[in-house]
Amino acid sequence: MATVVLLGTLDTKGAEYAFVRDRLVEAGLDVVLVDAGVTENNGPTADVPQADVAAAGGADIAALAAARDRGAAVTAMAKGAALVVKRLYDEGSCDGALALGGTGGTSIAAQAFRELPLGVPKVIVSTAASGDTRMYVAQSDLVLFPSVTDIAGVNRLSARILANAAAALAGMVTTPAPATAADRPLLAASMFGVTTTCVTKARELLEKAGYEVLVFHMTGVGGRTLEELAGAGWLSGVFDVTTTELADELVGGVFSAGPDRLTAAGRAGVPQVVSAGALDMVNFGPKETVPERFADRNLYVHNPSVTLMRTTPEECAILGARLATRLSASTGPAALFLPLRGISAIAVENGPFHDPDADAALFDAIRSNLDRDRVELVELDLDVNDPAFATAMVTKLDAYVSAHKGVDR
Repeated sequence: MATVVLLGTLDTKGAEYAFVRDRLVEAGLDVVLVDAGVTENNGPTADVPQADVAAAGGADIAALAAARDRGAAVTAMAKGAALVVKRLYDEGSCDGALALGGTGGTSIAAQAFRELPLGVPKVIVSTAASGDTRMYVAQSDLVLFPSVTDIAGVNRLSARILANAAAALAGMVTTPAPATAADRPLLAASMFGVTTTCVTKARELLEKAGYEVLVFHMTGVGGRTLEELAGAGWLSGVFDVTTTELADELVGGVFSAGPDRLTAAGRAGVPQVVSAGALDMVNFGPKETVPERFADRNLYVHNPSVTLMRTTPEECAILGARLATRLSASTGPAALFLPLRGISAIAVENGPFHDPDADAALFDAIRSNLDRDRVELVELDLDVNDPAFATAMVTKLDAYVSAHKGVDR
């Protein structure tokens, strides 16, 4: 029988948690109820009481209640809840997790559930689910259900929503995982619309060669997820053709992955082939959202929701140096491929972002800053989406992965 963790603040939402617990039990699940509240529990008896959760986070529940500092209490209980949930998972007592909450309860549960591995079902019914949820989801596969009403009582509307969430989690934990070829080496690839042709060709070649390929969209969260997987030991190699998030980090676009982009695989010694794909652009939302200071720049409306801005020679020089410097710190096999005829689908000759001066600044900075004792530099008179460019990168990555740690395919 599957076991789910039901985590929440039973001091304020006892009735709602009792209702959801009963739905989970009716679905044939064992339930471990974890109390992350601070004041007296007014609901069902918890299997892991609030004092134990506080203690796990290094706090005293009586002191937290007496202080009446909501921020400090949420911080302490979130820390403790994360440790408790991870322990339950390690002990085999967490096949999935569910929580209900407003912003405070969602913060506690999200921090706890993000500690669970990818693929473990995790659901929060939240009043914050219809807004910007990046702070809660981050790089996890957490599912947020809009609560519609506040989590304040069980009524004809909330009862249906809460029951739906319980049924969804029950379905997730009782459905067998799909069969996959788990013995195949796992690779990650970075893709953007303007490098899709390259990555599609590469994925086809890599899968034919016996690899399993995870493709990530480089919208900030995609790059952060790729970095997290590389650092956590999931990956046998990285096909990182699309490093566009570096441009958003530098210039202030909406798709920055932060300063750790292009670092984790190198630190972990994971074989990688890298390129400068889509470093010709910075990303913004609809055209009217582009900052006023960029009004005179070369802008291209990619779609109604995304406006691209061409990077300048000065920006490209900095980007080239950053790319080369970060890659030069690699402890494993690495190669940097330069597509001299265009770094994106719209940077080729006659394309709206064709700018030989900017490309020259980018390539010169890469050549000047790359440690060629650590990183192989490959320059090809092709554009990034030419099938021959993808083939060359695939051939190099296959050689690296096959030699690294004696991978036998």
